[in-house]
Amino acid sequence: MRAARLPWALLAALILAQICYPLTGGATRAGLTVATVVLGWLLSVGHALLTRGVRTAAALVAVVTGGGFAVEAIGVATGFPFGTYDYSGELGPKLAGVPLIIPLAWTWMAWPAWLTAVRLVRSRPARIALSAVGLAAWDLFLDPQMVAEGYWTWRDATPALPGLPGIPVSNYLGWLGFAVLLAVALRPLAGPSVDRTDGRDAPMFALYLWTYASSVLAHAVFLRLPASALWGAAGMAVAAVPLAVTLAVTLWRARRDRAAAPEPAPRVDAPA
Repeated sequence: MRAARLPWALLAALILAQICYPLTGGATRAGLTVATVVLGWLLSVGHALLTRGVRTAAALVAVVTGGGFAVEAIGVATGFPFGTYDYSGELGPKLAGVPLIIPLAWTWMAWPAWLTAVRLVRSRPARIALSAVGLAAWDLFLDPQMVAEGYWTWRDATPALPGLPGIPVSNYLGWLGFAVLLAVALRPLAGPSVDRTDGRDAPMFALYLWTYASSVLAHAVFLRLPASALWGAAGMAVAAVPLAVTLAVTLWRARRDRAAAPEPAPRVDAPA
């Protein structure tokens, strides 16, 4: 029971850090950014370990954390596949020009995106496609926010999406392409346990829906980034809205079934 509470505790800490983020600035805000990413990584990897075991958690770290670092290092060095960009020094120590927290962010959202796809669709190709879109669409929130904070900059930001200057379209296409590769590699390495979901995955679904709803609100109201609020709302809705509807229907049916269940018969003690 204590282990089952750990993902919820980490999720609560992550939510608190994200609530504080728009209320701060400067070094404090950068520190909260790092703390949020670390909490998100611990939440996703910890959940994978507690619910699926060492193989799945190790595969998640190897494929997404390791792969995320590799593609970021290649991107910084060559400009492929995202475009040419540079990180500032505000996100902590770097290796090969990449802040060490960046691959943790890939892992943070890749796991709930995969479980969301498993919850919603049955075929493996559909799961790969939906989980990739569910992960890559998050960057419609993330990149505009981080660029606005000066955490990284693009040397050539054209062409860009309407309302999102400073970020090339190649960045989002690179995210999508790499997200597909992550989803393709994760399943065979993580094992068959990642092909099903159950009640233990509620913290991951809550994380995905919280990320969606809170990002729309934060960008639209607190961060004054209305265009990214709209783009991100449309992009992540592909996975988030069906997930919310599916979970709501499941909850409604469970309550209906409990209400319709007959009352247990009163116990009658046999005479002595």
